[in-house]
Amino acid sequence: MKKDFDVIVIGSGAGGLTASVALAQAGMKVLVCERHEVPGGWCHSFSLEGFTFSPGVHYVGELNKGGSLREILEGLGISGEISFYELNPKGYDHIFLGERRFDFPAGKENLIEYLADQFPKEKKGIKNYIDTVSGMIESLTAMGDSSPHKMKPLDAMKTLKWGLRSGKDLIEKYISDPFLKGVLSGQSGDHGLPPSQVSAFVHAGITNHYLNGGYYPAGGGHAIPRALIRALKRAGGEILLNAPVERIILNGKKVGGVKLADGRVITSRYVVSNADPEVTFGKLIGREFLSGKLRRKLDRVKYSVSGLSLFLAVDMDLQEAGLDSGNFWFYDNEDVDSIYRLGMTDYIMKANKPLSFFLNVTSLKDPSKVKNGIHTCEVFTFVSFAPFRKWVNSRHGSRPPEYEKTKELLMSKMLKALDERIPGLSNHVVMKNLGTPLTNLHFLNTTYGNLYGIAKTKNQVGPFAFNVKSEIDGLYLCGASTVSHGVAGVIQSGLAAASKLLHCRKDELLNQKGPEVEIK
Repeated sequence: MKKDFDVIVIGSGAGGLTASVALAQAGMKVLVCERHEVPGGWCHSFSLEGFTFSPGVHYVGELNKGGSLREILEGLGISGEISFYELNPKGYDHIFLGERRFDFPAGKENLIEYLADQFPKEKKGIKNYIDTVSGMIESLTAMGDSSPHKMKPLDAMKTLKWGLRSGKDLIEKYISDPFLKGVLSGQSGDHGLPPSQVSAFVHAGITNHYLNGGYYPAGGGHAIPRALIRALKRAGGEILLNAPVERIILNGKKVGGVKLADGRVITSRYVVSNADPEVTFGKLIGREFLSGKLRRKLDRVKYSVSGLSLFLAVDMDLQEAGLDSGNFWFYDNEDVDSIYRLGMTDYIMKANKPLSFFLNVTSLKDPSKVKNGIHTCEVFTFVSFAPFRKWVNSRHGSRPPEYEKTKELLMSKMLKALDERIPGLSNHVVMKNLGTPLTNLHFLNTTYGNLYGIAKTKNQVGPFAFNVKSEIDGLYLCGASTVSHGVAGVIQSGLAAASKLLHCRKDELLNQKGPEVEIK
């Protein structure tokens, strides 16, 4: 029987859209089903009182010449439809440990030189650490390359020894100064785990990804899905919004399409799910149709932390206040590991203010976002899902007064912490709104409101993550619980799923020869 589509992609996050574009450009008939009214997943943008925010896109790396993300955007032919602003090259990340400030300048040698100036006694260890980080990622990339001659056996052995070790282990191998340990742990919010729990590979991957600087999409996060959707439509693909998938249809042990929540059945030869594993296997398929091995894996998997997202518009001159286009990571002290361990609990619910937070000033990254002197800011801190579980059955838009009161209290705590770093900011707030783990659950359908898919512990990454080809014939996965997380990571996962489905190399899918990415 003829199918309606060759491939149905569930979810329009960056991973799902990348897979759909690659498959459509390869000649397949593709449909994307998105449950939300706007596409993009964590890359979507939204408006509040006339101000635009992008909750999941704060910066990306590897857009320098020869960078992996740049090659993908150009190879998929979307590079002419999206441009980026470079974050402050003298400090794309600013790390504050108590009152001490440290900057991450763009360029590997620049970073080594800067850190060595700050910590002269650690000069040798700093160079060895950064060289090891970049060497690990180069070696891992070569291992996954289809050309074995690119992999040096000795490098592979040096890299694989880190397989069961943590980011903290990696730092402490080379560094002894407690403040420098804190600095090198300062980007941990990009994976959401304490350095002592995160895989050494993931920690190294985050550091390496930004060594050549950080970039922000012109127009905000939604510029990424918009460019991908235009490419999808040019290739003959389609997308449905407000189309939540209720079930993945199985014909025996093979997928046959999907059933939407409105009752429509759409048939296909393949399904690619951009949803997380619990949603994909637990809800859309059902545990009763899974092997015992997969059921056990699903039952023991740990998801990443959730968070609070404070969206602000302020009529304050933030440049005069000392801010710029870089990201600001604020920590009360240098013990970043302990701070993140508390961030995985309900600490913020009981404390007077968060011990750490991340500040993203979108209107300094993209100047077009400044309106009548008003800046837009996004502030994030971590919290577990547990204290919000009691409201999980309430409806978005009509949650009980207790929940709304809790949100107001949490906003006041976050604003207090902001005021300590940027005096007087709270007096200039013209609009504020808070997203919670329940917000993530409602808009993004993430299990426990998680931010990064499955937690990136050493026993849940690489071969221990979820493979892009599932045990169910015709079902493929992409997204933060597979190859990697973050914008670039999930784009890579979409390519991986498409190449596995088409039985080809990933580089064979990057044949559109788009123009050079514009960096403003």
